Amino acid sequence: MSIRIVHAGGPGLVAGALALVCVHAAFAQSVEQGRPAVVPHDRGHLARAVPVAPVAFVAPAGERMTVRGSGRGAATVRPAGQTTYSAERGSFANQVGQSVADMVVTIPGVSFVAGNGPRDVVVSVRGSGDRQSYGLKNLQVLEDGFPVTQPDGTARSDLIDPHAYEGVDVFQGPASTVYGNYAINGAINFRTRTGADIHGLELGSDFGSFGMFNQYVTLGVGGRSYDLAVFGSDVRGNGFIANSRYATSTENVRLRVNLTERDRLILKFVNNVTDAFLPLRLSLAQYRLNPYQQGCAVAADAAAGCATVNLLVNGHYGATVARTPQQAGLGRFDRRTIVGLRWEHDFDSRTTWRNQFTYDQRHIDQPTSVASYVGPYNSYNASSDVTNHARLGATSLTTFGGISFDYLDFGSQVYNVTPAGGATRGGLNGTSYGHQWNLGARFQEDWQFAPQWHAVVGLGGTYSDLGAIQNLYSYSAAGQRVTGITANRFFFNLAPEAALIYAPDRDWTLHARVGTAYATPTTSNLFVTPQGNYGNNTHLRSETSVGVDLGADWHPFAGLDLQATGFYEFYRNELVSQSAGVDTVSSFTFNAPASQHRGVELGAEWTPLRHALPGGRIRLSYTYDNQIYTDYTEVMSGSGVSRAFDRSGRRIPGVVPNFLNARFLYDQPDGPLEGLGGYVEVTWRSDYWLDNANRLRAPGYALVNLELHYDPPKRLGWVHRLHAYVEVQNLANQTYVAGATNIADVLRADGTQAGAAVLATRTGSIYAGSPRAVFGGVRVHF
Repeated sequence: MSIRIVHAGGPGLVAGALALVCVHAAFAQSVEQGRPAVVPHDRGHLARAVPVAPVAFVAPAGERMTVRGSGRGAATVRPAGQTTYSAERGSFANQVGQSVADMVVTIPGVSFVAGNGPRDVVVSVRGSGDRQSYGLKNLQVLEDGFPVTQPDGTARSDLIDPHAYEGVDVFQGPASTVYGNYAINGAINFRTRTGADIHGLELGSDFGSFGMFNQYVTLGVGGRSYDLAVFGSDVRGNGFIANSRYATSTENVRLRVNLTERDRLILKFVNNVTDAFLPLRLSLAQYRLNPYQQGCAVAADAAAGCATVNLLVNGHYGATVARTPQQAGLGRFDRRTIVGLRWEHDFDSRTTWRNQFTYDQRHIDQPTSVASYVGPYNSYNASSDVTNHARLGATSLTTFGGISFDYLDFGSQVYNVTPAGGATRGGLNGTSYGHQWNLGARFQEDWQFAPQWHAVVGLGGTYSDLGAIQNLYSYSAAGQRVTGITANRFFFNLAPEAALIYAPDRDWTLHARVGTAYATPTTSNLFVTPQGNYGNNTHLRSETSVGVDLGADWHPFAGLDLQATGFYEFYRNELVSQSAGVDTVSSFTFNAPASQHRGVELGAEWTPLRHALPGGRIRLSYTYDNQIYTDYTEVMSGSGVSRAFDRSGRRIPGVVPNFLNARFLYDQPDGPLEGLGGYVEVTWRSDYWLDNANRLRAPGYALVNLELHYDPPKRLGWVHRLHAYVEVQNLANQTYVAGATNIADVLRADGTQAGAAVLATRTGSIYAGSPRAVFGGVRVHF
């Protein structure tokens, strides 16, 4: 359900709308669940920093905005008091939309780096994931309220095709009160399009540089008692780096059925298959010589700067031989299937009970370096929660309480990759079998104790159980040897929170929050040593954080929205990962005893000439993120020497301190050129450290992108059903670092640390970003 409000006079779009959201009972029959509380009417509004908790303010008459009812929305899809930014479909629907990066690039506090594969983008909130080599870490990720983070804290973005989505909400800061384990830096909820919004059949194609071709179809139907949205896409491309050809298909279905006036069923289905060849990550020196790995087909006569792996000749032990990724056949063949079902029951107009179950299977086949990883990760998630909207005299009180249980059962094998080609498997390197489960409870109160004030308090806790057995296989002329390592770890963590929201008038909303979070180690962390080999690392502890947010949303005059949030977060035993090199099985993880994250997020949208040029807008987002170790002593060993180095005061590597996105947009609102629009976009990120000693930097960059689209107006008849666009990415053809994992420092034989020249030769870190690329696309609606 939506309500259109007309009010005169000046600014205050968000503050005025939030006033109406607090009357939850009025939206009790809303057919859509988990929507943002406020959606400004202008197409493609980028973000909002205002916490979801509403403020009471009666809007005067004249200006238009749309408020979507979300009275039944649980705290997991609408967390009260949390700093929240959103991107709506208008900010990413008119472009090529290759990955989740296109959806989040305009959101303050969010950054991203290249992972392993075409759509494996590592999304980071406040720098949490920038130092990861794959997936989404330190976040709880949901889609339409269903969890897509498995119980070990792993989520991946391969299954996300932006064409299927209406928007994305990012809840920033420590969030374990509501989201439990691994919500150390917040949560993300992706919202797919509804059948009622689609209202028919859409066929589309994207095509362009490096052989990229995406065919997709969207079907949507909806009414009062049901809503069905079906999406499917098939994407193929050659990639811009040697050995990066890929094919990936995605199916995404959401069905809502109203069984009675008080009962609803929501079914969710997602399936993704990724078949991708994979290049090797480079050292900084290799990147400077040959960023796109040209002339690297055969190791024996490879060009300068090519990356190779040293593979065991007999696949078991002894001599090795260098092979390029093409010769070895490195790549990924992964499948992800998610099925979820939710039953929502209204006890009355004020109280809703939700029961939800999700099955999630991630099956991997990944010959990514010297080893090939194979195995299924089956997870199960069950939850039940109640949301109640009550009145305490003249005040309103929203209460949320819930319990959850998730379980991961996995069995994986790791094989040596042989030089025979085609990712041929050699001897069994190791096996891991085990489980992880989390049992949690959460409680939150949102009290509007005065017309202009909201207070939020909450408490959550999780008991986690990790158990696994790893068998390591070693070979020699004498035969095979097996070594077993067992890990049984138990953790219990609590996360309280409190927030205060104040809206003195329609132009201002101020908020303050103290949040806490925790993240336990995962079983994969426990079995990789600092040398990057399989072994005992079972001593790891849970990381915890306490964060303070102070923010404001200001509308100084019509046509200008400003948001700003400052954060300061204190970490204990932060889990940090580093690469030990390309010829190792994996990155290793360690605890830093104490660290601090502090920064500022800024967002702005401005229509500078509202009357003379109403179609012109400027949209800005900027993030400053300063993360340092405050207590960490690193012990380094090599060549018979061992020394300890104090890293206190050093920047945590892998975190980009400055990230800016600026878009200059124009959409012609009327006349002969109505429907014609586009933008110029500038994305800038500063350089950042790659090692704990802060001796080697990854270079920063600035990119310019152009986009032009045409949506014919309705007066043109059937032509109105067409949409077309053309986009140029990296207009200046800059060479830049799209992703870089942290590298380990090097200890010289004399006990001193090696400098930048030596570290620049450490491999297994860098992926280059795309050179200039041109894309186009068409879409037709029936």
